Amino acid sequence: MTHILVIRLSAMGDVAMTVPVIRALIQQNKQVKVTIVSRPFFKPFFDDIEGVDFFGVDLKDRHKGFVGIYRLFQDLKKLKIDFVADLHNVLRSKILRTFFKIYGTKVAFTDKGRADKKALTRAENKVFQPVKSMVDRHVETFLQLGFSIDLKQNHFPQKGVLPQEVLKVVGEKHDVKWIGIAPFAQYETKVYPQDLMAETIVLLAQNNQHKIFLFGGGETEIKKLNELQQKLKNVIVVAGKLKFEQELQLIKHLDLMLSMDSGNAHIAAMYGVKVVTLWGHTHPYAGFVPFGQPLSHCITADKSQYPKLPTSVYGNKMIEGYEDVMRTITPQTIVDKIKELI
Repeated sequence: MTHILVIRLSAMGDVAMTVPVIRALIQQNKQVKVTIVSRPFFKPFFDDIEGVDFFGVDLKDRHKGFVGIYRLFQDLKKLKIDFVADLHNVLRSKILRTFFKIYGTKVAFTDKGRADKKALTRAENKVFQPVKSMVDRHVETFLQLGFSIDLKQNHFPQKGVLPQEVLKVVGEKHDVKWIGIAPFAQYETKVYPQDLMAETIVLLAQNNQHKIFLFGGGETEIKKLNELQQKLKNVIVVAGKLKFEQELQLIKHLDLMLSMDSGNAHIAAMYGVKVVTLWGHTHPYAGFVPFGQPLSHCITADKSQYPKLPTSVYGNKMIEGYEDVMRTITPQTIVDKIKELI
């Protein structure tokens, strides 16, 4: 077996975007085994891929700082690695891959296309055209190591049977459509206004053939989700009621996920679930469209009203006067798109 070490330490959506690539790599290269180096929280992403091991990095203690990175190299070296694919390409992963390179291991890293993304998001002389997706960039990284991947031949995992612990919260599916909604993101510029999201949920819940599940995490988000639930019988807040692994099992069974430009969109996509995404200050042209989802599933803010969009790749930049960008997306537009797809 050829042993490939794959480095992608964070964040949730970025790690999820690697899953279809790793799955296709394993399916199409039978002589390959993979060890993923990432934060322990993300291990469940890879549990259903045969031929993949997971190494949880300890960035708070054992693998902290420069000495910790060298200690991580020593720990990983014992695994007899043949190739290193750095899908993160940040300072920590650069140092780690350099240790392997000095040791004589062939390495490759993902080119994030920073220049193209900067041209897309700058206010002046903007180049408004799609850049290469991160998924395709990861495929190119493995090609540098001599491994070809055809993402069109990717086979998604089986849904499996929901355990009783999950069914107690969500109920049996029967003949209804299951819609997940993940209304939060790391930055407010990517979050659909709560009053409009509440209106969207009401419109979707009017159809008694819809059952809606609200995803989030932490006390603040759960409080907001309970407000969005609006005592609607076919709307269930799953945040705080299911463990992370159980949420993943539920997502596999969804008919559609409505998400911001955030991690839950990529989690649903890595299981082959249809995803509708809402885009405010960011834009699908930046290369973060969920895997396998066409641009028609991406609902963007009105660029004619806000010509400087997108303002940033990650949503961490706010331009004065652009506070209400997402209000150009109407709840009816979202509901119509969901009805079209399911």
